[in-house]
Amino acid sequence: MQIQLWQIIILGLLGGIAQWDETNMKIGFRNPAITGLIVGLILGDVKTGLLVGGTLQLMTLGIGSYGGATIPDYATATIIAGALAISTGQGVDFAIGIGVPAALLLVQLDVLARMSNVFFQHKAEKYADERKYNKVELMNVLGLSTWMISRFVPVFICLYFGEGLVQTLLSSSPEWLIGGLKAAGGVLPALGIALLLKYLPIKAYAPYLIVGFVLAAFFNLPMLGVALLGFAVALYNFKKATDADAKAVNVGFAGGADEDE
Repeated sequence: MQIQLWQIIILGLLGGIAQWDETNMKIGFRNPAITGLIVGLILGDVKTGLLVGGTLQLMTLGIGSYGGATIPDYATATIIAGALAISTGQGVDFAIGIGVPAALLLVQLDVLARMSNVFFQHKAEKYADERKYNKVELMNVLGLSTWMISRFVPVFICLYFGEGLVQTLLSSSPEWLIGGLKAAGGVLPALGIALLLKYLPIKAYAPYLIVGFVLAAFFNLPMLGVALLGFAVALYNFKKATDADAKAVNVGFAGGADEDE
């Protein structure tokens, strides 16, 4: 399908809004699964949008922007990869093969946006010293605009010029290259899970990991079923620990009352 200009503009704005949401409201537009859903709604293929967004969401597990660190921008990559996957009809695996490099390249634009934001920050401090609070608010808004533009521009360029370029590359690329991109896209979700497992206390909760693996590998239980079962076990353990703490507090009060008597 051919992506219309108005759709490209809306998708570019979605990239900017997602970045704004990351630094302000935290509604959830920054999550690849949400942006993928919106991309699917705009382009008329919700299934592909959700699959691309959900797969790239796995890549975000276990990573975070702490202390101002710049991390791969999987939300914006979801917009680009999801739109190209829908327009070219190449499927999810091919989109993931494009999305991950795009997320890594967007790191450089994020650094550029942060550098330009410093100018507005210094201006805001200057106006704050002068008690010009309206201008402080203006500088804060302008500072956000650089972040939003750093997402709008690459999305617009990639979708406006990139669709035809991608089609040309697809027609001229050898079969092994396209197959390699799809194979890499199929492996990347497992990498996201591995990154998450790296930060979890696996040794302490190894039995639960084994149970989840057995249910998925041998009983073909869907991921949602495994997640709900894990939630039920976690809820049971939480309630058990809460009841034990409450019982210990009651025993302590009873012991104190006996001593007073």
